[in-house]
Amino acid sequence: MKKFGIIGYPLGHSFSPGYFNEKFQNEGIDAHYDKYELPVITDLQPVIDYTPELCGFNVTIPYKEKVMSFLDNISPEARAIGAVNVVKVTHKENGKPYLEGYNSDVIGFSRSISPLLLPHHKKALILGTGGASKAVNHGLRQLGLETVFVSRSEKDNTITYAQLTKEIIEEYTVIVNCTPAGMAPHFDECPAIPYEHLTSKHMLYDLIYNPDETLFLKKGREAGCITKNGLEMLLLQAEAGWEIWNS
Repeated sequence: MKKFGIIGYPLGHSFSPGYFNEKFQNEGIDAHYDKYELPVITDLQPVIDYTPELCGFNVTIPYKEKVMSFLDNISPEARAIGAVNVVKVTHKENGKPYLEGYNSDVIGFSRSISPLLLPHHKKALILGTGGASKAVNHGLRQLGLETVFVSRSEKDNTITYAQLTKEIIEEYTVIVNCTPAGMAPHFDECPAIPYEHLTSKHMLYDLIYNPDETLFLKKGREAGCITKNGLEMLLLQAEAGWEIWNS
């Protein structure tokens, strides 16, 4: 039986095991998908060494960048993004595993958001600076938007939440939440943007899919914004990952 899985910490919220195991059952695929909850990234090596049937795994918070040092090859797009969320595992003739890294987040995000973009959606704020935000940035730029990262602390090439003025919000009409703020069970949390300046010209996109409507999206909907959660992105990136594992 082939094995697939997901690495990250924590993994209590993970969608992938249920999705893939249901897929395997429905399609008669002799495979199983496991969770590999790794407190530290170095715990990955024993998983690789002692799971010879492992054919691939997904990568989630907080290892989308750290996993890259374990890989034998990284796709040009994943390298340009600076984050990996899909790893394909093959075995050479000597039995040594060969790990290739890809990024399906950018595929899922781009395909999910592009139908919602209107002509006036030319600039986007990306909330957060982790691995997912890098994929979002790459996707938005491929779609022709200018982007700015927003962080809680001062970093290179970012602005802070405290610097978000009415003028900036009016100019950047696409806002994508790549932070965990609002994820279950923290339903009462949301990124600290000035929601009072949102209008019907704005689109708010949240990578979170549990709950269906985060407080971030609720505030956007109440202001008349276009809103969308991350469920479709998740489904699209999962299917893209499956295609990678079987390529």
